[in-house]
Amino acid sequence: PIVGGSHDPLLDWALREAETGLAVAFGGSLDGLRRMSKAEAMLAGTHLADKDLPIGQSWNVGHVQRQLAGQPVVVIEWARRRQGLIVAPENPLQIDGVEKLKRRNVIGRQREAGAFVLLERLLEDAGMAFSDISLIETPARTEADVAAAVADGRADAGLGIEAMARQYRLGFVPLVEERYDLVVWRRSVFEPAMQKLLAFGRSELFKNYADQLGGYDASGFGTVHYNGP
Repeated sequence: PIVGGSHDPLLDWALREAETGLAVAFGGSLDGLRRMSKAEAMLAGTHLADKDLPIGQSWNVGHVQRQLAGQPVVVIEWARRRQGLIVAPENPLQIDGVEKLKRRNVIGRQREAGAFVLLERLLEDAGMAFSDISLIETPARTEADVAAAVADGRADAGLGIEAMARQYRLGFVPLVEERYDLVVWRRSVFEPAMQKLLAFGRSELFKNYADQLGGYDASGFGTVHYNGP
């Protein structure tokens, strides 16, 4: 059984702590839905802003309905996360929004990542495109890779979550609160591995660790936002 989709440090940790025995293959939100469509994953983590709606109004469900149309899948809330620009400590370049990314070296994500989709939307809303920024040729594969690129001075900024900025003691410019969901086959919800994960998500240890990481709101954990046919 494989967990695909977007890398999330809280999920990565919880899968181990709950002793689920599940393997991970984090390749991005869109890659996770692709794996689900080919029955290559038991569940996928996603944080995709739904199209045709203002950013922040709706997450993941529209993408699931299109890419897994008619499939017996459930969308379960994992946590809400503060997403924004990870910058150098004290933000010496005074980057306070995507408009300030013009001509800056930016570490991007692979095209299948939810962060890539979100950055594209944010640039569009600002009347910009990827051609207006200097994207580093090799994209980051995980949230930690984004923070490491900024910490090493290889990038001026990158889109990522607050928890990673904190872990690397970097600056953070909040832009949006996103919802990170688990897309799960309905039958898999009742399997031992998933039951362990869901039970662990209701524990005090889980809540305390989410608070410790920072930038997480796990109060909606377990909410079902979509239940396929």
